[in-house]
Amino acid sequence: MSEIVSCLGAFALELSPLTRAQAPCLIQAEAGELAAMLARDLAKWVPEVRDCDFTVLAALFDPVEILRPGFPLHAELERLTAQAPGQGSARVIALGANENSLPEALAPSSEFAEGPFRLVPFLLRGDAELIKNVGEQLEASLLDIGMAPADTALFAQENFKVQIEHARYLTVHDLAAMMAMQYEHASLKNVWPLIETALLAPDEQCWCDAMPDPLALYRDGEIHMTLIDADDWQTLGYCGEENNPERCEFLFEQFEMRQRQMAALFQAHGLEVTFEHCPKGKNPKQALLS
Repeated sequence: MSEIVSCLGAFALELSPLTRAQAPCLIQAEAGELAAMLARDLAKWVPEVRDCDFTVLAALFDPVEILRPGFPLHAELERLTAQAPGQGSARVIALGANENSLPEALAPSSEFAEGPFRLVPFLLRGDAELIKNVGEQLEASLLDIGMAPADTALFAQENFKVQIEHARYLTVHDLAAMMAMQYEHASLKNVWPLIETALLAPDEQCWCDAMPDPLALYRDGEIHMTLIDADDWQTLGYCGEENNPERCEFLFEQFEMRQRQMAALFQAHGLEVTFEHCPKGKNPKQALLS
């Protein structure tokens, strides 16, 4: 029997500034229409899409809800696709809200609902050779040609009840590349490699060890961060050449704030964060490895 695998992607909506979707999920009838339009659009670029199962979750998610280790949201879509009736023929499967709500495992979190970049997750599923071919074509082309046609963008705008600036298609690898650039622009370029390792190479280790950022290690599916006392922090060189006590105290407060920001970002991406206190005089890296 041929192996059945999936290619993961998302329909991405860039919202107009200071706007929020009034309908973060679509009812089932609207979900079916949207899924048909998305399948049509993708098949224009890669005709073999018509030979795959195509499943769409018609709800709006933040990138941090998609980019989590194991891609749990897509994994749930894959599970539901495997259980859906009609096996053996290419199906378009739409998942929408019943009485304006979705099951907990499929519902967007209100915690991340304010973001300006919203994602409708989808997956293509089928024979391994077919999906490999489709996935390679999508990876090679969507960033360049994946803008949604006007009718698809307008349907999304009207039914999610939000003003949309741009609508496009992305694979999850495209999405990860975009987030890497956004994090770099937000002065978080040292944080992203740990998240990317957790997503794409979860058995490997990755450090954030570039001063003045707090020390962090991704290992065994978790993030470990070092807690350093103010005196040790200064001795280790985080304060640079600064020796004014008041200035050093301010910089240490900024350091702790940065540490909390990083931890919150890791947690938003579904990563557990463990803080390890570094005893006085001990190498902080050794504290994380012990």
